[in-house]
Amino acid sequence: MNGDVIVSNIWFDLSPHTVIACFPKVDCQPASGYNSKYKNRVEARPYFGRKDNVWQLLLLHQTAFKYSLVSKLVTDMKKRWDIIGLGALTVDDLFYIDHYPRLNEKLPVKMTQRHGGGLAATALVAAARQGAKSAYCGRLGDDELSIYSLQELEREGVDTALIQHWKGAKPYHSIILVEIPSGSRVILYNSEGVVEPDSSLVTEELIANTRVLFIDNTVYESGVLAAIYARAHGIPVVADIESIDMPDLGKFLSLIDHLIVGIDAARNITHKETVEEMVQELSKAQRAASVVTDGVNGCWVSEYGKAIQHFPAYQVEVVDTTGCGDVFHGAYAAALVRGESIGKSIQVASASAAIKATCFGGREGIPNLNKVEEFIKLNER
Repeated sequence: MNGDVIVSNIWFDLSPHTVIACFPKVDCQPASGYNSKYKNRVEARPYFGRKDNVWQLLLLHQTAFKYSLVSKLVTDMKKRWDIIGLGALTVDDLFYIDHYPRLNEKLPVKMTQRHGGGLAATALVAAARQGAKSAYCGRLGDDELSIYSLQELEREGVDTALIQHWKGAKPYHSIILVEIPSGSRVILYNSEGVVEPDSSLVTEELIANTRVLFIDNTVYESGVLAAIYARAHGIPVVADIESIDMPDLGKFLSLIDHLIVGIDAARNITHKETVEEMVQELSKAQRAASVVTDGVNGCWVSEYGKAIQHFPAYQVEVVDTTGCGDVFHGAYAAALVRGESIGKSIQVASASAAIKATCFGGREGIPNLNKVEEFIKLNER
């Protein structure tokens, strides 16, 4: 075989959490219960096979979907990317003001800036600045915002080869009001034209070629599919969730190995009051790391449901908190790629977010790894 496996197109109608594994030959069929009209449940018997060291395990979810693989399965070969990210890509127009406006008040704008942003995209930029080979997977059109987004990713060294041109597709467009004295911000966003990638773009061959997968809550269908493929290949899944408005939050959460969420999202997910209770609830899935962040108050972490640790935030003079959470995620993912422990990854992520907060915009202040290490040495706790 030499690693070559061809599987013909097959339709599966699946029950939740069905497990099917290892397709070591041509024209594989489901174990039993195949129904061409996709109305009846398929009880696929688990098959954990192995042949010539080529194997794959698919955790299949509740839906009928078409699985097609014509590729070399990646076993011990070198991965093409360190991190592939799916999720929010935005163009941020920032307006800096002295204070948030009251009802019917007129305010002068002190400064305006335009930057690239978005949960996944900014996380990838942060990872790229710290040495990770990052790639963004998504869809963009040919409008001004799409072209700007593409150029910004390329300028930052993020691979854009996985971006599919899609007529009428656009990135998110955000208007961000930044209060100068506090550095806090309010985000107003427009999702018109945003198109999530589908299975034609998110393939198993693609996901198998990365060391870490990053997803966020804006890509439910493709995020779940990518995470299933990642799990099949033992690839850690890092995720950011800002909103719980998705078809099946439980399914999405169950596929995440490293969950990093802000305290407001954690409260909405868990319905708990204290941050310790939130982390405890999130860590019940025995995931590698459950992290709740709370700005200047630091973050709380549980590894595999064990004792909760608190990591204080680094104290800096805050100028703009835009993008700090995204930078935290990207620096954390890059640290995982380098083989760092959870504790070290949190330390690097915290330092990266703190340094970013001292600069205007969501990306301009993202530090490289040398700057982060120097910062940590100067601020040893």
